[in-house]
Amino acid sequence: MGTSDRPTDFLRTLPDGLPVPSDDGACDHLEGASLPSVALPSTVGGVVDPSRSASWVVLFCYPMTGRPGRPIPKGWAQIPGAAGCTPQACSFRDRHRELQSLGATVFGLSTQESSDQLEAAERLELPFPLLSDADLQFANALHLPQFEVEGLRLLRRVTLICQTGLIRKFFYPVFPPDRNVDEVLTWLRRYVR
Repeated sequence: MGTSDRPTDFLRTLPDGLPVPSDDGACDHLEGASLPSVALPSTVGGVVDPSRSASWVVLFCYPMTGRPGRPIPKGWAQIPGAAGCTPQACSFRDRHRELQSLGATVFGLSTQESSDQLEAAERLELPFPLLSDADLQFANALHLPQFEVEGLRLLRRVTLICQTGLIRKFFYPVFPPDRNVDEVLTWLRRYVR
């Protein structure tokens, strides 16, 4: 099945009028920081510690993907930066080969349980793993921005580009989420040789 005829492509459209998140400085400390050594459950089985990768790592952190048959939190689209996780994941899926050609390994990261992430990875046909930080060990160690809705502790959307465990570049706030992959590719093409 090609990328243009995937049954989930209708999910790639962002609703009109989404509130634009503002840069509150919550990620200003990240550039130059080391990734914490945390083993995170992966949708491809086992655990992954992104800090131990010898290659370039693109780690896009997102709040949560919806699941068919399960309601999303009330007012989700009105929370700045919340909506758009599926379009963001699909854009990284569609440009995955380009990212690989630049030597980058891609991971998605959220606080969702692995079972919810596995459902999304299979439904969206993601060629890269999603990592679960359900206990917030990774997020808290890096002081990643978070928010709470309906009793769920979720990550604000931020994308990290890392080299051998060191954060070389971050994108925050990420908006619109489906264009984040373009920013990442532009940066990698300029700095990765």
